[in-house]
Amino acid sequence: MNAEQIEAEYRGVEAELLARWPETKLEPSRDRIEALMDLLGSPQRSYPAIHITGTNGKTSTARMIDALLRALNLRTGRTTSPHLEEVRERICLDGSPISQRQFVEVYRELKPFADLVDEQQPFPLSFFEMITGLAYAAFADAPVDAAVVEVGLGGTWDATNVIDAGVAVVTPISLDHTRLLGDTVEDIAWEKSGIIKPHALAVLAQQPLEAAQVLLRHAAEVDATVAREGIEFGVMDRQLAVGGQQLVVKGLSAEYDGIFLPLHGAHQAHNAACAIAAVEAFLGAGQGGAVLEPDLVREALGAVTSPARLEVVRRSPTILLDAAHNPGGARATADAVAEEFAFDHLVGVLAVSADKDVRGLLEAFEPVLDEVVVTANSTARSMPVEELAALAADVFGPDRVTAEPRLDDAIDRAVGLAEAGVADASLGGSGVLVTGSVYTAAEAGTLLRR
Repeated sequence: MNAEQIEAEYRGVEAELLARWPETKLEPSRDRIEALMDLLGSPQRSYPAIHITGTNGKTSTARMIDALLRALNLRTGRTTSPHLEEVRERICLDGSPISQRQFVEVYRELKPFADLVDEQQPFPLSFFEMITGLAYAAFADAPVDAAVVEVGLGGTWDATNVIDAGVAVVTPISLDHTRLLGDTVEDIAWEKSGIIKPHALAVLAQQPLEAAQVLLRHAAEVDATVAREGIEFGVMDRQLAVGGQQLVVKGLSAEYDGIFLPLHGAHQAHNAACAIAAVEAFLGAGQGGAVLEPDLVREALGAVTSPARLEVVRRSPTILLDAAHNPGGARATADAVAEEFAFDHLVGVLAVSADKDVRGLLEAFEPVLDEVVVTANSTARSMPVEELAALAADVFGPDRVTAEPRLDDAIDRAVGLAEAGVADASLGGSGVLVTGSVYTAAEAGTLLRR
């Protein structure tokens, strides 16, 4: 097939996948994905894995783990969600999305088995279950030396949890997806603890007390070893640097200094500490296994990227993209902006999902945004602009709120407000922060990178 034919095939496969149940629709059962894996010969059991859950920081941590493993000359498979621009971004080999041709070939191989499952189960396989199956099959076909797997939603009932990972990572837990996971931190922690398997090593980021208690209790029940941030590992020193931050990290088996991390925010430093501990655990830290070479850690983390995580996409004025979509993520982003960017006038562009804690998200951003332009992204979940404007006016005050129905117009309006807010925008005193949803950041990235 030529390039145009491959593109057409890929878009057709993408359309077939998107016609399935959306990933936000959760039916608490792994029956369908387990049936699919059984028919495929359990490809997810053909390689070791690091499994990652939590409320915020999962994707960035996964990308750092992937970078560290590749620096060890291991072939990696990584699956994360959601995607920013193309669905194949969810399935990466050696740090890069699989090609359109590979995506189509794996889908065509898997589809007859998926059809059998659809016929035999009360409900057909969902979009996310299919993506998970595709990822696990692609990793086995490669084959990979290690898989880095981010959960889609929760943990216990998540489709990714058919994998038996020897290392489980739990990033910070807070309230999110309460309609599906429970309305207390304890309930959410219990659901996420399900990725910690018997005799595994659990790497736990700093957690609220109620979440930590649930995670530690589950780890004890399954006889898992626990490594806790702030006790067994952690960030020893953090200094701001041009384009990122300079770190000293205490790992499970060594201390690593001189790490330049080209990402913004204290939360990314903590993600880096979790990533280092996870890879050390994967190598058998504390059990006579190899330790990481400091230069390897510096090289891997010095080149890591995490798109739409306080990503600078334009200058004069500075435009930042961030995927914060819940109050916890918004607070981390707001703290990073206040600490690392010297804006005299910062304008937010916000489009959020209606099923989120929108007021909590707005309140987290209010201290760092001088003005806000509310808008909508293209998803059906996006809160109507009029409704979001009313909430924003209540939090920010009506004089600081502007509404624009279209995202592109909202960005243009925000740039104008930012430039008008300071005497000389070229000096870096003004900025625009586009945030509120992964989908918002993704769509803005597509617009701004053209």
